Amino acid sequence: MTPVRILFAGTPEFAVPSLRALLAAADAFPLEILAVYTQPDRPAGRGRQPQASPVKRLAQDAGLAIRQPVRLKQDPAAVRELEAFAADLMIVVAYGLLLPVAVLAAPRCGCVNVHASLLPRWRGAAPIQRAILADDQETGVCIMQMEAGLDTGPVYHRRGTPIAPRDTAATLHDRLAILGADALLAALPGILDGSARAEPQCPTDQDCSDQITYAHKLTKDEARIDWAQPAEQIARAVRAFNPWPVAETRLGAETLRIWEAVPEPEQPPDAPPGTVVGFGKAGIEVATTHGTLRVLRLQPTGKRVMSAADFLNARSLDGARLG
Repeated sequence: MTPVRILFAGTPEFAVPSLRALLAAADAFPLEILAVYTQPDRPAGRGRQPQASPVKRLAQDAGLAIRQPVRLKQDPAAVRELEAFAADLMIVVAYGLLLPVAVLAAPRCGCVNVHASLLPRWRGAAPIQRAILADDQETGVCIMQMEAGLDTGPVYHRRGTPIAPRDTAATLHDRLAILGADALLAALPGILDGSARAEPQCPTDQDCSDQITYAHKLTKDEARIDWAQPAEQIARAVRAFNPWPVAETRLGAETLRIWEAVPEPEQPPDAPPGTVVGFGKAGIEVATTHGTLRVLRLQPTGKRVMSAADFLNARSLDGARLG
């Protein structure tokens, strides 16, 4: 049997399980990974030395051909090289570069994407974090046929998972990455032999505009805690911004990054939002407009992440106010 000719495009850790699953399944399909597309090496760490992406490291270990164009849009030479592979399918998982129409049309079966939401909810760059911020009770992954619009393509396969009350963007990311790899392998045979039918996100006979939401890219400015918000909302922000950009507040001139916090339903004593109304081994209790936020783990500037109890060993927060 002639192997199916695959191109893979991905960059961060989220894409690693999908590439690893394809490598493990290569004998069963069979399939041939012609090349792996990933973003160029970026400076990272204290020394700001160029670092390979997680996908590139896996591709190197597997002995795969690697391509790292700076862009594919407005780069005819890079597009021609991709077209020359004569691939049957291109699988895209958190690649991070825009794909021009010529690339989408180059493989025999086009390009499919592993997207970390239940489309059409949370199209865009940060679906995991936006789902937590919105207090969604469920999210999931979709295997989608790519088209020119932003995550608008029809869906071959979807799988859901509940969002647990203590899920962070990190824990949900890891779970969805594995779920996405499993969903990809389940959908792949039908996509390649033409038996799978991609369902439109919005059926033509229905108006689902109220179901479409956009997961705009995160910014560091969003991570600044507004203590005038309810405790529940702040706690969701702490979870959504872990591990990046990490929710933060100020104590005097010092910046504190808040890594873990839980809302307490009890209304705090009559105190302005941001006031520390209690502290001890169980955490640091901060007043909000509705309820109290109990801070469990935090990180002072230039120091390690520590428990609230360890932080309190060095200081008292009597009368302190965060903001």
